[in-house]
Amino acid sequence: MAAFLSGFQAREILVAARDGHALAESSVDLGMSHTRIKVDCRLVVLPDGQRLSLACLEEMLGEPACFIVKDGKASKLQFFLEETGRFYRLLATGPDTPPTAEISGIRMHRTKGTDPMRDTLSKIAPLRPIKGRVLDTCCGLGYTAMEALKAGAEEVCTVEADEGMRRLTEMNPWSAGLSDGRIRKISGDVAEVVKSFDDLSFSAIIHDPPMMALAGRLYSLEFYRQLYRVLEKGGRLFHYVGSPGARYRGKNPVAGAMKRLKEAEFSRIREEKGALGIICSK
Repeated sequence: MAAFLSGFQAREILVAARDGHALAESSVDLGMSHTRIKVDCRLVVLPDGQRLSLACLEEMLGEPACFIVKDGKASKLQFFLEETGRFYRLLATGPDTPPTAEISGIRMHRTKGTDPMRDTLSKIAPLRPIKGRVLDTCCGLGYTAMEALKAGAEEVCTVEADEGMRRLTEMNPWSAGLSDGRIRKISGDVAEVVKSFDDLSFSAIIHDPPMMALAGRLYSLEFYRQLYRVLEKGGRLFHYVGSPGARYRGKNPVAGAMKRLKEAEFSRIREEKGALGIICSK
């Protein structure tokens, strides 16, 4: 069996050991749940029976990466994938908040002044109330798909093109909810996958793509037209754009996206500044 720790949990356990407590209250699934962990002056005994030295925990302090503990050894949840040429890491964001993914130095969630869950909820809020079938264009760690279900979706179709991201999802305890039978996971480029969907297939769409420099096709008029086609009449689209500088090389990415969405025939287009995105309707 495996346990999952970060510097946040390591600190909690080390404080208990320093204070002479026989038990530490912490987590072995990156803050999803809490349990008691046996401690003494040299090592800890995790709930699954694994033993880990306090010295190993001390090495986690100040380290942003998450760790998997297996066979009494702690390894960072990170890897380089030759087929994509990218370096992937699962990064801790707090003692009780879900981790974010980092791909070659770029974080997939906002973490400054917020956390991945609050970031996710801010993207779902403009679409409430949610019902029916929802398209989540870019799965990532799956938080959007899982929270869309909690918000009322009957089914979520979520698409992921990056094999490295899919591997991180398999490693992440917080992504376990993707096994829900109401979530349909598709591996592929959503710019192509969307063409396979029937007209009027979805009651809502959550479009949270990587930055434009990495996924320009997902900001294109052609792609927006496909999203319009598969959206039900009266359905709504939330499109996260982010804030890559107030002006990116002299251009306003939000204004550009809004212009193309209008050309794709979306209506009631408005900026959602708090969520760094755009909400519009069909």
